[in-house]
Amino acid sequence: MGKRDVPFAITHPERIPKERYYDETFFKLENEHFWPRVWQMACRLEEIPEIGDWTEYRILDRSVIIVRAVEDVKAYHNACTHRGMKLAEGCGNAKGSGFICPFHGWRFDIDGQNTYVHGRQLFSDEMLDPGELNLAPIRVELWGGCAFINFDDHAASLMDYIGPIARRLDPHNVADLKIEWRLEAVVPANWKLAMEAFMEGLHVMRTHPELHEVMLPGMDPYVSPTASASPTKMDSRQAIERLVEMNSVLSQGMSGMVHANDVAIMQDLKDTLELPDDPGEAIGHFFTNVNAEITRRGRERGVPVPDLNELSAHPDPLRRFVFPNYFLLTQFGNMTMYRIRPLTPESCLFEEASLILYPKDDQPPRLMPAERVELDDPRLPPITQQDFCNIPRQQEGLHAPGFKFMRLSSSIEGLISNYQRLIDGFLGGVEEKKLAAASQIASAGLDWPIEDIGFGPAPVQTAEVEHFSTKPKFK
Repeated sequence: MGKRDVPFAITHPERIPKERYYDETFFKLENEHFWPRVWQMACRLEEIPEIGDWTEYRILDRSVIIVRAVEDVKAYHNACTHRGMKLAEGCGNAKGSGFICPFHGWRFDIDGQNTYVHGRQLFSDEMLDPGELNLAPIRVELWGGCAFINFDDHAASLMDYIGPIARRLDPHNVADLKIEWRLEAVVPANWKLAMEAFMEGLHVMRTHPELHEVMLPGMDPYVSPTASASPTKMDSRQAIERLVEMNSVLSQGMSGMVHANDVAIMQDLKDTLELPDDPGEAIGHFFTNVNAEITRRGRERGVPVPDLNELSAHPDPLRRFVFPNYFLLTQFGNMTMYRIRPLTPESCLFEEASLILYPKDDQPPRLMPAERVELDDPRLPPITQQDFCNIPRQQEGLHAPGFKFMRLSSSIEGLISNYQRLIDGFLGGVEEKKLAAASQIASAGLDWPIEDIGFGPAPVQTAEVEHFSTKPKFK
């Protein structure tokens, strides 16, 4: 497939070897050949709103300074060019002072230029070559209100990697979203395992029973209609009551994905809106009015809300994974964000945030670094806490001698297979053009089928999948 042999490579697209989630050699290969070559979301732009604002981004043993310069956003390796001292930690503003090395006082401006060398007369001319004194830059490209970095100067562009999904999300005004709140937690599990908990909805029935219980009859796409008795019959008003209850549970459990403001509007409409007699038509009618009212009220307040009915006219999966480790989950105009980063073979840093659209003249205060909390912190949304109960136990279960590999559903757990085989492409040395094309395939929605990514084992079979939309069918 490529230039290098990959241990525990995927040879069957529906089987993922368990060692990929804890083996030290595999983890080191990711550190050497994967993370240095992928586009990764390094910071939200609201973290650095003013000229001189900077924040630190960490990925494994690398530290990066992201700074708002005069004309654009720049990134630098976080090391003084004198003796490698880490220049900055956390966040701050360097417009006036620049970055000052705490060891010997060397200085660098926000454009990365060296502006001061203490004891300059003590160094040879060769050691003071201007071309070597400036901070080492890192590639930066912007999308969706974020700065993405890539350590590889020869990698294809960000849009070459995520272009299709970016174009699908742009109409949602993702560039205007701002963080309402965010938290992070250390999860005792491999970073890939943590991500895969959010790549399919099959687990909802057992992991999130309070959500499953309020689903409309017939809305569970994982149960064959012939496998159980006919769903309970509801009239239109009962169906809408259940629909509002389900979105209320989603709001409490997922926060930004369905915001409390969205639920409030649904509550306002559910008792006053005239409904068709047919429950299925009533649901469509209700969502159309909810979308219109969210759009109208938001725009009246100066919020850049897209036309939600116009968006819903073009069905598209609303829970999105942006390769390699970034999730945007939405139901209406706001979103929940996940970003997962590796720490060790069996631990990762999990960041969650609520992203909302603010009025243009009422922007949020300066965003500070995410607060780190424990896995059971009550400030974490309940659904996230439930997933956090599962993930560490799954990590432990992988070590059972009798368990050999993940066995995937080709129709709804394909996103796991798609991105895992793409990782093998990076580790094995597949050419850049193929990696970029495969990344466009791997960046996809919830409950995605296994697809041919252009290299590695091809799907055994293809399956058409009906994705969740803002207008669920009523059976």
